Amino acid sequence: MKLVILDRDGTINQEGAESVETPEDWQPLPGALEAIAKLNHAGWHVVVASNQANLGRGLIEVATLNAIQAKMHKMLAAVGGRVDAVFYCPHAPDEGCHCRKPAPGLFEQIGERYGFELKGMPTVGDSVEDLVAGAAAGCQPHLVLTGRGAQYRGGPLPEFFPPGTQVHEDLAAFAEFLTAAPQPARVAPAP
Repeated sequence: MKLVILDRDGTINQEGAESVETPEDWQPLPGALEAIAKLNHAGWHVVVASNQANLGRGLIEVATLNAIQAKMHKMLAAVGGRVDAVFYCPHAPDEGCHCRKPAPGLFEQIGERYGFELKGMPTVGDSVEDLVAGAAAGCQPHLVLTGRGAQYRGGPLPEFFPPGTQVHEDLAAFAEFLTAAPQPARVAPAP
């Protein structure tokens, strides 16, 4: 099974100064939904792993999160794409859980659900926390320069990124990379 694990906020959808608290707040990044459809059409199963601290902070209810996810699924379906599953951490940052990225708990849950190790599976995110969590579970880390990743545009990646991190302009560029012949990518230096 070909599986790719994506972060949500800043990778698939816009992430502004305010967090996504309503379905109306959830707006896809340009080309992101089409990128997921492209992955699907190339035989990739797409799963989302996302920190959702607003639940733990009491800023949103599970029903609201479900409505946000339903909007994402509906918009994806309109372009011929799909996300097979969404795994999320509902805890606030100070709760010390094992599922909040950069901890690998969400990735371990994904591996358990699908019944295989994640070694070498690509994971895509816009932050070091996304990639550290994925790398700890054996995934191949890919940074997109959208959301929080935009701050790394134009320079080398800091050494705190997992070794071997590949960098892509956005989710569309990652999808092109994954579905095309291997292309040179910027890679984080080994420690």
